[in-house]
Amino acid sequence: MTAVPEWMCPPRPDGWYADDLDQLSQAPRHTELIDGVLVLRLSREEAWHGRVVSALLLALAAQAPAGIEVERERTIRLDERTRVEPDLLAARPARHGPDRRFYVPDQVLLAIEVASPESAHRDRTVKLRKYAEAGIAHYWRVEEDDAGLPVVHAYELDEPTRSYAPSGVHRRAICTKTPFPIELVLDKLMAGRRS
Repeated sequence: MTAVPEWMCPPRPDGWYADDLDQLSQAPRHTELIDGVLVLRLSREEAWHGRVVSALLLALAAQAPAGIEVERERTIRLDERTRVEPDLLAARPARHGPDRRFYVPDQVLLAIEVASPESAHRDRTVKLRKYAEAGIAHYWRVEEDDAGLPVVHAYELDEPTRSYAPSGVHRRAICTKTPFPIELVLDKLMAGRRS
């Protein structure tokens, strides 16, 4: 049996807290904390996943109005025991300095997860629930169709129940006014990016 590295042992008997992630310099990139449990991404990012994230980042950043930041792989502190890292987010500027390490839910307008084989279950169930419970108004889950094109599963928060209601499945294009005006032709998003 392989010994567990010391850095993986929780710092206290009741486990990990969101702020502990800042002290885990030995943890792999993209380490998350969900309900006090470390979630490590040990597999390599698939090429399709990286291309979609990059294309969406550029397209959304170009359309975001002044005062809205679009960022890649920045964590959100959902509660004291959960800090996740969506692939992309759109948020109001942080209230703290440029060395900030995370956003809080009331800043985040849209969280986007691009599903991969390793993350699909979490993206479809756990993160769908956690983002809604934290009050993030919009959530997109992006999956690959049989032709290698992105499909956006969009959700909108039902405030009284703190759960998401599906607001659409977008296969060729997405045109929405929320959380800000966005028009994307999904077929063209990947043009010239296929291997």
